[in-house]
Amino acid sequence: MSAKLLRAAQAGTVESNDIMISVSPAEPGSGCSVTIVSPVLKQYGRQIKAAIEAGVKEKGIEDIIIHANDKGALDCTIKARLNVAILRAVTEEEVMTR
Repeated sequence: MSAKLLRAAQAGTVESNDIMISVSPAEPGSGCSVTIVSPVLKQYGRQIKAAIEAGVKEKGIEDIIIHANDKGALDCTIKARLNVAILRAVTEEEVMTR
């Protein structure tokens, strides 16, 4: 499965134990760019980035810019927020309003 982002989108909150993930289309051929802000970046930064990159690869998206504002989210929350942000970015507007 391969998807192309149509617009910028986000999912999540900046509440404790959650993560706000923003995605936007990148220039063709630029790959996946991930920026993470987190109070636990030194301890879990690699794990957060790996979870995000695995989710992007699973969706087949090649050119994407991701900004993650983490507040201690578990991997399952990270993947869920990423999936929703991507879904919002690839879905046509009229489908989302039904």
